[in-house]
Amino acid sequence: MSEAENKKARQQRDILQRASAMHWVHWTILALSMSLTIAAWLISKDQINQKVEAQFNRESAQIVSQVQERMALYQNALWGGVALMDVHNGYIDVKQWNVYAKRLDIANTYPGINGIGIIFNIQRDKLEQYLARQRILRPDYLPHPLHQEAEYWPITYVEPVSANRQAIGLDMVFENNRYNAVKMARDSGLAQLTAPITLVQDSQKTPGFLLFTPFYKQVGKINAIEQRRDNILGVSYAPFIMTKFMLGTLEKQQRDILLTISDGEDLLFTDNNGLQANQIDPSPLFKKHVDIEIYGRTWTFDIESNKEFRESTSSNLPPIILLGGLIINAFLLALFLFLTKANRNALQHADEMTVSLKDKAERLEKSNHDLEQFSYIASHDLKSPLNAIRQLASWIKEDCDELLPAESKEHLSLLQARTERMMKLLSDLLSYSRINRFAYENETINLCEMVKDCFELLGNPEGFSYDAPYIDIEIPLIPFEITLRNLISNSIKHHDKKTGNITIDYQLNMGIHRFSISDDGPGIPVNLQAKVMEMFQTLQPRDKVEGSGMGLAFVQKIVEHHNGTITIKSEDGKRGTTIIIHWPLKYLKQLDT
Repeated sequence: MSEAENKKARQQRDILQRASAMHWVHWTILALSMSLTIAAWLISKDQINQKVEAQFNRESAQIVSQVQERMALYQNALWGGVALMDVHNGYIDVKQWNVYAKRLDIANTYPGINGIGIIFNIQRDKLEQYLARQRILRPDYLPHPLHQEAEYWPITYVEPVSANRQAIGLDMVFENNRYNAVKMARDSGLAQLTAPITLVQDSQKTPGFLLFTPFYKQVGKINAIEQRRDNILGVSYAPFIMTKFMLGTLEKQQRDILLTISDGEDLLFTDNNGLQANQIDPSPLFKKHVDIEIYGRTWTFDIESNKEFRESTSSNLPPIILLGGLIINAFLLALFLFLTKANRNALQHADEMTVSLKDKAERLEKSNHDLEQFSYIASHDLKSPLNAIRQLASWIKEDCDELLPAESKEHLSLLQARTERMMKLLSDLLSYSRINRFAYENETINLCEMVKDCFELLGNPEGFSYDAPYIDIEIPLIPFEITLRNLISNSIKHHDKKTGNITIDYQLNMGIHRFSISDDGPGIPVNLQAKVMEMFQTLQPRDKVEGSGMGLAFVQKIVEHHNGTITIKSEDGKRGTTIIIHWPLKYLKQLDT
């Protein structure tokens, strides 16, 4: 064996030695894959949390809104009673009120209300006159409890009578919460709630409240408090038992959040009572504290999720994404270890070749063939984790699309677009690396027919046409078809209009094919013409143009592999680009053997 052969053998052995161990490139790929896995896991987890929180906030807001809307409905009914009193100059008898209340159909129209009635304001010197008037139709009517205050606010009428009989005649003056609220309604001219009270008609003695709306002698706007006090006739009112009010207010669907309502230190309502221990979440996912001003009172809503909420909103998607990513990383590590082991085996195999240069060359050729197969497998199988990531991103979008914030939707679309672009980039890189492996014989083709075939392969893009000479030429079929199709595709893809024309011209000069492919697109600035021939370069943002940025680099490598040249002609400020290719009639390049 000559010195040159020995040197070459040593060099080949060093290469194999270096390839038989894990390098920084392998670890970088594993680190990037793990980073992508963790990012996808965190994104999916964050999106699920946002979705769940949005659901909790939506249900919480719905409850508060239902209470406010229902109170507004009841207030409107009371103002209707005020309007009735105004029409009758501030007084109607019990029969007239009974007719009005029955037409309201309280049980069906106002579920949750305990009744609706009228309370007159009676000064002490007018009490006998008031009683005489009421006892015409109700001889046994009597305000209670008796007291010596200067004025009376007795419940005069209330419907339905059967549910509120104990309240008829009850004087608001006897209890501070009632008396203070009715005076606030009188002085403000607005609807007013009492602080929490116990209704006399409630046998369960649970929290309740009254709602008052005032009416006056003078119909119209009264601005001053003193005018209101001088002109007050009474209030329309509605009594409420809080539990009954909430049952009538909240929808009947199964709720998976717990609600407590308080007025200051006083508890008005809680739906935690009667729940089993396994229904209450000791560490709720979400809690909310909402204060609302409602007719002179501040009601505090304490809302929290229960176990049913946790169970109904749980998702296995983030763990699945994390597990899938870990499996992909394990696959990559196994693949790299397999490749390095294969290289070590190839090195061991090369060390055993001692007989002759021919035998050694055959063994090295086999080893190199194995390495090419491994490289192909590695390039091919790298698409598997990308396919998995693309599928996972699609699932995330299907599950969360309607509830995601706009920014999260944009991030998810960006993740899908970049995964697709990486798949195309990997395919183009593989094709790019295999150009020099084959030699093709010349074949006779018709240039116009080939251009037509290229347009058909590109889906006959609507709005684009072509001109090409109907001429037969001899040229390697597959490389030239790939070159021509890439150039036509670039002209269409980077065109800034919906219509355009591509012209292909041909000349044969001294054994050289000369092709010119011209379009009427936006053109390529002179200072960027060298850049577009490089790998991964585009003149427009990647999000606006599909492709890997390898089209012209791919074409250039094919042409130069066949001893040809490629040139771009385009002038600044003018439309149109012409790509000129000089392709030798005979293939002169010798492949390595």
